[in-house]
Amino acid sequence: MNLTLKVWRQRNTGAQGQFETYEAKDVSPDMSFLEMLDVVNEGLIAVGRDPIAFDSDCREGICGMCSLVINGIAHGGHKGTATCQLHMRHFNDGETITIEPWRARAFPIIKDLVTNRAAFDRIIQAGGFVSVNTGGTPDGNALPVPKETSDRAMDAAACIGCGACVAACKNASAMLFVSAKVSHLSLLPQGKAEKDQRALDMVKQMDAEGFGNCTVTGSCEAVCPKEISLNFIAKMNRDYGMATLKGGGRGKKPQGAG
Repeated sequence: MNLTLKVWRQRNTGAQGQFETYEAKDVSPDMSFLEMLDVVNEGLIAVGRDPIAFDSDCREGICGMCSLVINGIAHGGHKGTATCQLHMRHFNDGETITIEPWRARAFPIIKDLVTNRAAFDRIIQAGGFVSVNTGGTPDGNALPVPKETSDRAMDAAACIGCGACVAACKNASAMLFVSAKVSHLSLLPQGKAEKDQRALDMVKQMDAEGFGNCTVTGSCEAVCPKEISLNFIAKMNRDYGMATLKGGGRGKKPQGAG
């Protein structure tokens, strides 16, 4: 396969960026998208040109680092697929592919396709943990959890924090990410002790980071590589509302709440 790539190049956060065109020749259909970029970069380095900067780590759809907007869609638009799992057989010989970074004020560009997603880390640090000392590893049956509840908690915990939900939302909302992180802890017994304060603190930090209002269009769910459900946003809104009614509300109504 021979492809034409239109790639966003930007030297640093303060520089003016622009698209540059590259040729990707003799691409194997069995390559992943990131392997294809590796080959293009090898060619650039061989002729003394600056390689395209992009994030990657596990390349197994687990770490959430592969943050690329491909042809206008986060991760390329294949259901339940992260960029590192996207294979070149999904493209056609001779096709032109446009590659951009996440576009959000809260995710400033570091270089080229690499963005700073430390805002997500700060949201988690604001309350996305369990501080109760649980002691040693308990027996698996010592604390019964209904299967439906454990399944929902696992569904929420599947979020890899890639930021595709933010990139897909026209308002750059982080509601899907935050709701998944709030929910996977609050659903289980160990996380219930801090459930109210966690919801308040994480929503407050989300707002402070400058993420936009939820559009309620479902674009976030559509591009999520782990198919996190919009139902978790509804759950977070309820948790936040209840925490506020109990008198713990130090923040405002979560963005996009009905």
